[in-house]
Amino acid sequence: MQQISLSLEPERHIYRVTELNAAIRTILDREFGDVWVTGEISGTKLATSGHYYFTLKDEGGQLQCVCFKGAARLLKFKPQDGIAVTARGRIDVYEPRGTYQLIVEYLEPQGYGALQLAFEQLKKKLAAEGLFDAARKRPLPRFPWRIGIVTSPVGAVIRDMLNILSRRLPGLHIRVYPAQVQGAGSIESVCEGIDYFSRTPWADVVIVARGGGSVEDLWTFNEEAVARAIAACPVPVVSAIGHETDFTIADFVADLRAPTPSAAAELVVRTREELLESIAQMAARLAQVVRYRLTEARRRLQERGIDRATVLLQRNLGRSMQRVDELDYRLRQAGRLHVGRRKDRWRALDERLRRLDLRLRFAAAHRRLDAASASCAKSVREALARARRALEPLAAQLQQLSPLKVLDRGYAIVQDAGGHVLKDAAATQAGAGLGIRLAKGRLKVTVNEVFE
Repeated sequence: MQQISLSLEPERHIYRVTELNAAIRTILDREFGDVWVTGEISGTKLATSGHYYFTLKDEGGQLQCVCFKGAARLLKFKPQDGIAVTARGRIDVYEPRGTYQLIVEYLEPQGYGALQLAFEQLKKKLAAEGLFDAARKRPLPRFPWRIGIVTSPVGAVIRDMLNILSRRLPGLHIRVYPAQVQGAGSIESVCEGIDYFSRTPWADVVIVARGGGSVEDLWTFNEEAVARAIAACPVPVVSAIGHETDFTIADFVADLRAPTPSAAAELVVRTREELLESIAQMAARLAQVVRYRLTEARRRLQERGIDRATVLLQRNLGRSMQRVDELDYRLRQAGRLHVGRRKDRWRALDERLRRLDLRLRFAAAHRRLDAASASCAKSVREALARARRALEPLAAQLQQLSPLKVLDRGYAIVQDAGGHVLKDAAATQAGAGLGIRLAKGRLKVTVNEVFE
């Protein structure tokens, strides 16, 4: 009778570690591909790559999180220890360590607006660097004649400012840098306007202006790039952002904050009547000082004795006149001797010249000059002919080796902001400005992403 053996052990499926981690990641991607998690941030670390690493925790557990550089750039505030947040992302497995983590794509603080938190973070950072210190604030010039304005070229703001400036003091020199003050690209546009007046030593004072709006509308002027551009400007900067109740980071960094753009125009320029009144006051004060000093001089002169001063003055004047007469006599005598010697010299030269016939010498000199001119012209023509024969093959060779020929075939030369030729993508970074020279013309571009 045949025996049948039975085994109660289940069939074993043996995974490699990598395979098991991959299988778990597939399950997590399917079940937790888009989750919202609340917790408190702790252990925040910013890597040199720009990625944020931190932990979300509550009273019962913790979750490792990573926010990659691309997503971190879009956050309204930066992760900071102790902030309770709501995070959105997906659960992923970090296979080298066999741990799971939350890939954060969005963060919002709980009970504290993201914009307000970003505002407070940047304000605290710049204050620690001393950008808000009163000691670095510069006074506005008393009589500015050249005024730079960075604002939108359309709208009521620039019209009101120009009307007020022209009415208060006609003849001012005003340059308006047309900047985008809201939306995408506004940060770069405002910074370029401030940098323009920083590079060109033209303006006596710069006004950065924008009309009223919501916090989001005014957020361009709460960006760190705009604040640092204002701080780096070598001339005084007046911030005129929004209404009187609106405060931005630019207001704290600027040398003077105006409650409105119209008020900025009034603060920067004094009226013509105020200038005339100031001049009249200074003239009256000057006349008063002159009268006082004349009175004091008259009193001191009387105290020292006018009669004695007159005698001393006449005595000194007589001595001076006697000295002048003596010098005049000596000068006349020296002049006569000098003229006599010159006349004797002239008569001797005239007699010697009469003994020489210069016409023959002139004729011989002209013949030598004609011969030399002809020889020189011949030598020059021959030298030019030799040089032209040597230059023509070199010019043809140079034309063939010209980089412009390469550009005509569709190639281009890429240069960085310093004018150096860029040969390696690793030598630049996202956001950097580059110049591209084509066969015809140049381009100015900004790097969006670098692929090494």
